[in-house]
Amino acid sequence: MTTPATPSADSAPLPPPLFDTAVVAGVGLIGGSVALGLRQRFLARRVIGYDANPDVLREAEALGVVDEVRAMPGEWLRGADLVVLAAPMRALTPLARDLAPYLNPAALVTDVGSVKAGIAAEMEALGVRNFVPGHPMAGSERGGVTHARAALLENAVWVLTPTDHTPLTALSRARMLVEHLGAAPVVMPPEAHDALVATVSHLPYLASLALTHMVARDERLSLLAAGGFRDLTRVASGDPRMSRDMVVENKVALREALARFRRQLERLEADLDEPEELLAAATEGKRTRDSLPVVRRSLLPPKHDLVVAVPDKPNQIGAVTQALGAAGVNIKDIEVLAIREDGGAMRLGLETLEDVAHASQILREAGFEVRGRS
Repeated sequence: MTTPATPSADSAPLPPPLFDTAVVAGVGLIGGSVALGLRQRFLARRVIGYDANPDVLREAEALGVVDEVRAMPGEWLRGADLVVLAAPMRALTPLARDLAPYLNPAALVTDVGSVKAGIAAEMEALGVRNFVPGHPMAGSERGGVTHARAALLENAVWVLTPTDHTPLTALSRARMLVEHLGAAPVVMPPEAHDALVATVSHLPYLASLALTHMVARDERLSLLAAGGFRDLTRVASGDPRMSRDMVVENKVALREALARFRRQLERLEADLDEPEELLAAATEGKRTRDSLPVVRRSLLPPKHDLVVAVPDKPNQIGAVTQALGAAGVNIKDIEVLAIREDGGAMRLGLETLEDVAHASQILREAGFEVRGRS
């Protein structure tokens, strides 16, 4: 865990964070990535990790994902002005019930669950006024806080699903949070979100299960199931229990999506006797698939990152690069993170962890606040 440095006398004060105290309840892959984003982008003065699993908390604290940890809800929650519910779907509603009595009424509360209608109704029933349901469309087959990365959320679509009772000020704050984490907010009603996700996320999971089951029941198929089949069935590698809970929670919308999918399969089956119709279907499929946006996060060699807070004063980028250049630190990549109007941060891509440690020392001595990530 890093300790903020004291700026030198000639440094401008750092811009205030968006939040004083943020609580991430459920420090797994997504929750841990949110916590890292809050810390590395200087969006919260303090990030507290809450989880019922003490092993998860120990790991999150050891990895520097959070500043401190808590294992039980209590009055300490009233000091938080941001609370992110990041438990798996099955545990999300019980988590909300446990925390609701202690929440600061003025705090922004959001979640990262993949189904929205249920948690939106539950939080309304609990009287949590400033709740904005959310769903970052990001993830990985590898779960747990060990694989959390702030970069997991960058460039991802993050759906916000306010209800008729969501205050506009809360929605505005949630949008600001999402944008400052590097994601792209999209706003729609909870029911519309669940219907769309049933088609683009939950239906492909069930289709992947069906295809992998066919292979599992015929050893000859496994000999021929190469790269294309693996790509098509990738989502079947997700956590079985979490995936089960996800699709069951959205079963009403998913049944409707399954019915539409069956009709599409029946149409394609009929087109086997109509080559021109099948060609038209294939052409439409290629055009649609080729037009889908691609978020490239893994095409470049991995680098070790150092995030530097940049006060709102001239020549700060030059001051950083000149200090490191004079010390022989090779900067492989630079990204300016647009955080706030009165200041922000920049990300430096360095070759080794040794470079990160060396650069951190140099920049702290120059009065900059830094945080490393890899």
